Amino acid sequence: MASYSFAFIHFIGSSTNLLEGPAYNITGASTPTTPLTEADVTIDGSTAVGDAVEYSGSTFYYRGTTDQGGVMISTSPTGAGQTWLLADSNLSGQNVFFEATGPYLYCFLAGSQIATPAGEVAVEALRIGDTILTACGREVPVKWIGRQAVATRFGPAERLMPIRFAAGALGDGLPHTDLTVTADHGMLVDWVICHAGALVNGATITRVPLADMGETYTVYHIETEEHEIILANGAPAETFIDNVSRRSFDNYAEFEALYGDVPEMEELPYPRAMSARQVPEWIRDRISGRCAA
Repeated sequence: MASYSFAFIHFIGSSTNLLEGPAYNITGASTPTTPLTEADVTIDGSTAVGDAVEYSGSTFYYRGTTDQGGVMISTSPTGAGQTWLLADSNLSGQNVFFEATGPYLYCFLAGSQIATPAGEVAVEALRIGDTILTACGREVPVKWIGRQAVATRFGPAERLMPIRFAAGALGDGLPHTDLTVTADHGMLVDWVICHAGALVNGATITRVPLADMGETYTVYHIETEEHEIILANGAPAETFIDNVSRRSFDNYAEFEALYGDVPEMEELPYPRAMSARQVPEWIRDRISGRCAA
């Protein structure tokens, strides 16, 4: 393999997903940034999978190639974090294998206050075995805390940008203080699990500008033995559900060492609104302030 000048195309997911996803024409994937130069990233025949790769002052890890010669680099040496496809110009118009949309991540950002029997605890301070409260007051133990570092240098697509709920945005004074979650995190509103990004109203529920997030930020998922509704800053929010892969998290190896293969979880029997058009009108009215909270 020689060194190339690459176009830079950003996806979120593991290199496993990129290799095993459906065939997709690279010209329709996303708009590449200005092509990189060999000075930006050099991968040659001496580069092994997992080797560190320097790009613009940051360290990434080589994860292999596609059948057509595209190169993948990741924030994790195992490919569990964010992965990028570096596509040489000779790939234009050809099919490569990857998952175009990436996995959904149901995560809280640092500082989210999770209800426990002893009071609220910041999500980043929770540990395996700690007891938290469900929305109906049951005590359940934390099975695992997944973590993923997100680099804003090549920020996520708008659909995946963090969502901030201002205090009171969901009605009834909830959340009690501003709450920031990932766009695909489910909030229980009037007995419908609504993805946060589907609730954006441009006023009290907004996408967080990446400029506010620093160079990197970390997201946390809380996994319990079963899919639950817990309280984050007082607002009902879902725990992790394994219809997305745990491999997306930087510390997946910890889960694998503790639990190995586990049965699939059963999702709670609530309807789910994943996009704005799926959000019921009465909920849209509620979050826009057009009806009583």
